[in-house]
Amino acid sequence: MTSRLLLLGAGRSASSLIQYLLRHAPTENWFLTVADVNPAHLAPVLAAHSQYARAVPFDLANEAQLEELVSQADAVISMLPAALHPVVARACVRQGRHLATASYVSPEIRALHEEAQAAGVTLLMECGLDPGLDHMSAMRAIAHIRARGGVVTSFKSYCGGLLAPAAEGDNPWKYKFTWNPRNVVLAGQSTAKFLENGLPRFIPYQQLFARTETLTVPEYGDFEGYANRDSLSYRAPYGLEEIPTILRGTLRRPGYCAAWHALVRLGLTDDSVNLDNPETLTWAELVAAYLPASHIPHLDLAQRTATYLGLNPTGEEMGRLNWLGLFSDRPVGHAQATPAQLLERLLAEKWQLQPHDHDLIVMQHLFEFELDGITHRLTSSLAVEGDDATHTGMAKTVGLPLGMAVRRLLRGEVPQRGVLIPVQADLYEPILEELAADYGIRFHEEEA
Repeated sequence: MTSRLLLLGAGRSASSLIQYLLRHAPTENWFLTVADVNPAHLAPVLAAHSQYARAVPFDLANEAQLEELVSQADAVISMLPAALHPVVARACVRQGRHLATASYVSPEIRALHEEAQAAGVTLLMECGLDPGLDHMSAMRAIAHIRARGGVVTSFKSYCGGLLAPAAEGDNPWKYKFTWNPRNVVLAGQSTAKFLENGLPRFIPYQQLFARTETLTVPEYGDFEGYANRDSLSYRAPYGLEEIPTILRGTLRRPGYCAAWHALVRLGLTDDSVNLDNPETLTWAELVAAYLPASHIPHLDLAQRTATYLGLNPTGEEMGRLNWLGLFSDRPVGHAQATPAQLLERLLAEKWQLQPHDHDLIVMQHLFEFELDGITHRLTSSLAVEGDDATHTGMAKTVGLPLGMAVRRLLRGEVPQRGVLIPVQADLYEPILEELAADYGIRFHEEEA
């Protein structure tokens, strides 16, 4: 009997997922429908698989079309923006269809738990990279520590999507977009919360990028990590309710955070105020408008900015800001915008992944645990490079675990119903094994 799969959204992170689904469609007896706002780009990909797949145009605003597509599927995979998942999830529950995504469980999704259980539906969330592989790999390590009789006393976990060293070139930020640009620009815009030695710690957004930790990943060198918004919520899913230290964070190359901190201090990441600006406003005029009235008129704009921020005018932070074009006469090109919207527009061009570029996914878990009265340290690291600007490391590490989870869901190997994340060994172990065996995606561990 044929199982019918519906994939909603075929953006930049769906390439590896689609390849995986097409690879297994003949042996798993699947028929895949890919529904996207503009499916034309899928024609070359699906051409050789017409007996197993089709592409259709899709508009989420068309509720009747969504209901029809969902009703025709046995399982739905959503790669739409996270804010749209509740609409899809409610349709899946109404139609009695399973759903899988790579996004966080939102309060709206969580509220569907009992209704989904009653309908016999699994809403399988957080099955991508982060969230996803972070859960799976951390839970495997925690289980191994506990099996030895150890007690985890500290858990820090960092992840970042960056550039492979060969693709960094003369880009001083050593960064380009491999994920939603808006999410990058608005990253961290709330207080970060974590535990350290049994005490609560808070970092307000204004200080987030000034308080970083240095980590070293084998073969790839040093990175700096800044804290994510809420690390405390991971204690219960991981069974670490009594842990003294827990922190989750994001990785960037050294120097990025100090320069981003300058953008925050200037006000250019603010998304709460409309500037009522014309599109002809230049970047130099915008930056100047954020500086105090000049009492040092003999200095140029870059020097005035450095003085205001307390930075070395010829230092690396100012070099990164200048590379972006912040002090240029280039028009911002977007009227009636927030500062964050203008910055996103600028970065979307400066940080666009080129066809020849290779991205790099880095994840590292740092554990401390007590065993026989001795403190041990375990470091678990993952590094995955992309093949090109289409088959990125981000697409691999988001799409492959998601596809593998759906494969097991359709095989009946995921008996749980309701809202589910991959923290059970019977779900994450086969996925981690398949990633290692078939794709060479594995974590490397060092214990001291």
